[in-house]
This record gives sequence, C-alpha cells and structure tokens, in this order.
Amino acid sequence: MLRIETADGWILIEHRDHARLAGRFAEHWGNDDFAPPEPFPDVHVAVSRHDDAWAERDALPCLTREGRPSAFSKELVGKYSAFEEIDLLDYLAVRGRATEAVAAENPFAALLISMHTVNLLTDQADLSGLSPAEREAHGRFVEAQKNRQLGLAQRHLAGGGVAPHLEPASLRRAFAFLQACDHLSLLACVGHPEPTTLRHAHPARDGTMTTLRCVPQGNSTYRLDPYPFDRDHLEFSVPARFLPGRSWRDQEAFRADCRAARTEPVLVRIVS
Repeated sequence: MLRIETADGWILIEHRDHARLAGRFAEHWGNDDFAPPEPFPDVHVAVSRHDDAWAERDALPCLTREGRPSAFSKELVGKYSAFEEIDLLDYLAVRGRATEAVAAENPFAALLISMHTVNLLTDQADLSGLSPAEREAHGRFVEAQKNRQLGLAQRHLAGGGVAPHLEPASLRRAFAFLQACDHLSLLACVGHPEPTTLRHAHPARDGTMTTLRCVPQGNSTYRLDPYPFDRDHLEFSVPARFLPGRSWRDQEAFRADCRAARTEPVLVRIVS
C-alpha cells in the first residue's frame, strides 16, 4: 500500500494502481523537447506493471508495530531504510515475484523491472539496520537478480528482440525512464509536499542530459520543469480507499475496516 495521512484517517492506494499511474505518465512522455525511449511498448509494460507482485499483500493489508497501516508514505520518499515497514525477507520475496510476473510474456520488461529492484535495494537502500543474516540474504538476492537479468536478455534476443536495445546506453535510458515515471507517481500517491528532483538525468532531443524538477502546487497538482509531456495540463484519477481512524490494535479489525472503507478516485494533476 501507499498511504496519505488525513485529518481523520488515511487514504490508501494499492501498489498496482500507483504503477498504472506511472504507466499513464509514460504514455504522455514526449514533446518537442523530449522523446520516450525505445522499444516503447516493452518499456511501457515495465513501467505500468513493475509492482504487480504487491497484489496479494495489498489484498491483506497489515499493521505496523505502532498500529498504523503498513505502507509507503511521504516519510519514506528517497530512502528505503524501513523497507516499506515490512520484514526484509517478505520484501525480497515480493520484489522477486515482480520480475517473474511479466518474465514469460515480456523478458525485456522483466529485465527493466529487475534493474529497478536492484536499484531499490542498493543505491536507494540504507542497510545499516540489517542483521548479519539479513545482509547475507540481501546480498544473495541482489546477485540472483543480476544473474536473472543476463538470462532475460538472452530470452529477449531469442524471441526476436533487437540487440541494440540491450546496449548499456539504451538499457540505462529505458531504466532511467521507468525510475522517473515511478518516482513521479510515488510523489503524487503519497502527497509529498517538498520540491523534488526526479531520479536520473534524461536526454532531451538535442542530446543534452537534463534533470526534471517536480514542485508541488497544492490540491494534488505538481509542476514539472522542464516539462516532458505532450500536453500542458494532465489530469489522472487513481483508485483509493478512505479509511477513518488513526491506529488499530487488532489486524482483523483493521482489515474489516479496509473492506468497508469508501472508495473513490484521487485526482492527480501535472502542469507545465
């Protein structure tokens, strides 16, 4: 889950819906200054389905030790020290399934999702709180994902994929695109209040590498500078549950409240 704290409770958004929002951002990426990466259909699958593996866990939401909804929040943007407030081994299992969720039908997309997972667990992760056993499990998992990427690259070629798409520069471009769309969606889905530079630099059509700045404008509106999308004003709706209450002592009561919670879309606006 992703969560936003409100005056009387929580807004909860499922990971898959966050990823679908990222995919919709990807669909609109492209104007006189910026172009989307190739092969775009495969990259789009990676962006929009990179969190499919969270479906089972989001269907049975959990509580933190403090009795709050266990979820990604604005406090965790830019760091993974809490591993989304779940057990590390559970987190590794979900991220492993994320790669495999699309591997059979689209090995290139699975390769990008695996690269995203490794980045979450290395460049974005604070491992200082892990036990020696957890560090060992973490290291084994990351190495296994890197080996899986080699196999997925071979399957992409065997299935008729084009070799230039696997060149390091092309892979980095597609990976950075996934990361940026994911990052923007995370910021919107947790109501992040501070100006933030989206992950990685991105190529403009003139070849210059450019960082994109996301500046909250209030009322679920975010301004990007420079602006990579095809229309000056974009509006999206994201399914969400509105859950009254601050904390729960009993997990089953919490899940019952989640099932009974009213659902309605949250609007997200992106402007130039």
